[in-house]
Amino acid sequence: MKTEQGLVIEVVGNSARIKVGRHSDCKNCGACPGSESLILEANNKIGAKPGQRVILEIKETNVLRAAFIVFILPLIALFIGVMLGGFIGQYIGVNKFMFQVIGGVVIFALSIVIVKHFDKASAANEKSKPVIIRIL
Repeated sequence: MKTEQGLVIEVVGNSARIKVGRHSDCKNCGACPGSESLILEANNKIGAKPGQRVILEIKETNVLRAAFIVFILPLIALFIGVMLGGFIGQYIGVNKFMFQVIGGVVIFALSIVIVKHFDKASAANEKSKPVIIRIL
């Protein structure tokens, strides 16, 4: 489990919005635009209040699964789309390259829809959210 330190900025029910600094892994990646801090929604089972500094626990399996779905799945889909498009173009006897491009674009676009669906489902799933484990 990964732990992060953050500042509670808002509490709604059993959830809290936490401002956290970017981890060194995030700073090196550069995939996310924006400032040096992120706003996360976390389970607030210990009753932290706005203005308090807290420690969050983030399951590494959730981070790895999200990274795979967001970064690797679209690349795999693109490759599969190009291969399928090539086979279809060759089978019907037309321009293979054109079908490879179309297949790659279509399957890649479908993978982006899957990524968006995963993002919404992940945001709604309480088990995938970080958990506040301690107030500092």
